[in-house]
Amino acid sequence: MEVAVERVGYRAIADGVRGLIDSGELGAGDRVPSENELMATYGVEQPTARRALEVLKNEGLIVARRGAGTFVREFRPYRRVSPDRLRSWGAGTSIWAADDERRPVVAGVEVAEELPPGHIGRALDLADGDLVLVRRRSYVVEGKPIQLAETYYPAELVRGSRIAEPDTGPGGAYARLADLGAAPVRFREELRSRMPREEERKALDLAQGTPVICVVRTAYTADGTPVEVNEMTLDAGSYVLEYHFTAE
Repeated sequence: MEVAVERVGYRAIADGVRGLIDSGELGAGDRVPSENELMATYGVEQPTARRALEVLKNEGLIVARRGAGTFVREFRPYRRVSPDRLRSWGAGTSIWAADDERRPVVAGVEVAEELPPGHIGRALDLADGDLVLVRRRSYVVEGKPIQLAETYYPAELVRGSRIAEPDTGPGGAYARLADLGAAPVRFREELRSRMPREEERKALDLAQGTPVICVVRTAYTADGTPVEVNEMTLDAGSYVLEYHFTAE
């Protein structure tokens, strides 16, 4: 089919390629038409074809591989199910296993005691000079980093417990808080999206134009005492956030 050159812009070309991806005609890992192929198909100049591909890269739909071409993004989104995931620790199951036990997660963990940032100290109701124990982690699924996390606890509460070790044991940190008489019974989560900072982009190996989802979760005991603040940075292109709740 001949296409009138003056009527075809880069957005229309991007729409056409996106349609092939959405319909499944181009599947995960399939090669996307090159700039030269788009030029021949649509009768446009190289800058127009290049801008069309840039649109799809910025949407996180395609990725370029140096020397090989451009391909449909392959990674299957990781499903984060709330609030179900926060109930799993009582049965000795980690939160990650509750999300998707069939896809193993590799986490690099660093643990340290330090002075907290001001907003963390306030969130945990700490006095000036009080230390926190912080657990810093990066989560990798199928070789792809998908989340960074920094979790803060009052150091006086968790010092000497397994929360201060890389492996917190069955049920994770929440089960260990319960062992300490500080079981979390209520949670508060805040979510927002933004473009990544450079260090986040590198750590998560983000495709061009991919935003991050920032989740801040605070855990409280039955008497309302905050015992954990978890700041998570998620690759927005790697996640589906699923929520279950009733109308009551």
